[in-house]
Amino acid sequence: MTIALPTPAQRLKIGTRGSPLALAQAHETRTRLMAAFDLPEDVFEIVVIKTTGDDAALIAADRPLKEIGNKGLFTKEIEEQLLSGGIDIAVHSMKDMPVEQPAGLVLDCNLPRENTADAFVSLTYASIAGLPQGATVGTSSLRRRAQLLNRRPDLNVVEFRGNVQTRLKKLGDGVAEATFLAMAGLNRLGMADVPRAAIAPEEMLPAIAQGAIGIERRADDSRTAAMLAAIHHAETGQRLAAERAFLAALDGSCETPIAGLATLDGGTLRLRGEILRTDGSEALADDVTGAVEDGAEMGRAMAAKLLGLAGDGFFDWK
Repeated sequence: MTIALPTPAQRLKIGTRGSPLALAQAHETRTRLMAAFDLPEDVFEIVVIKTTGDDAALIAADRPLKEIGNKGLFTKEIEEQLLSGGIDIAVHSMKDMPVEQPAGLVLDCNLPRENTADAFVSLTYASIAGLPQGATVGTSSLRRRAQLLNRRPDLNVVEFRGNVQTRLKKLGDGVAEATFLAMAGLNRLGMADVPRAAIAPEEMLPAIAQGAIGIERRADDSRTAAMLAAIHHAETGQRLAAERAFLAALDGSCETPIAGLATLDGGTLRLRGEILRTDGSEALADDVTGAVEDGAEMGRAMAAKLLGLAGDGFFDWK
């Protein structure tokens, strides 16, 4: 099939949030499309779209995400632009993405996945274990909060939002002694100077789809579908199929402490999953392996098993 490639007169519009990390992800998408089709930069246009989750006042006030909305906080306005034709593709952090897309949109392209680990960030201490009794730790993630309180119930966990620079300033101001970021984001931004240590998944299992970029398109846009197929990373897609099936079966949202990670070894997929009470008082986990093509079913089966073990009232949001 011959693809009608974009031109300077008819550019491919790439929609993204305006944060430094979101822009870095949009630029990576553009670079990969340029390389795949031998295109110049000027046939693309990066369109910055402000989402509800980017409200500076809410970030400065450290308002918890669950008080503002759900995962659609970072995608709703972008998807509206995609549906209306204002943009041609939307670039997202996959861990922000709801498990279901709006009618008319498809999310079937992933770029190669970055480091999936959480990063422990502190100006004083080297690890979670090294934090003194009663230390104050900042995070806006319910998952990280629950995992921390499960491992270290003595810690004082406070709400902590903002970009890397904002969080480092808060650490310097003594608001908290440590916080957490994704290793993937620090790597994509080239922030080698940030004092961080990668946390092993055995200590803190990451968020579903952490480190992965997803590219969304209109379902009826065959040209864009063909272009994105050329840069899709199949292994990342296979891993996310298992993780997101696990999340979907658990009715995952920003109000749900859920962690999961799929890894591949040849044709074998290993899936680790964890659910926690929101106060960290109890955690349930599972670890299974199987054929890569069975990844989604493995995710659903793991979710059913953990929900059965949890019983009523485990998630106090349900």
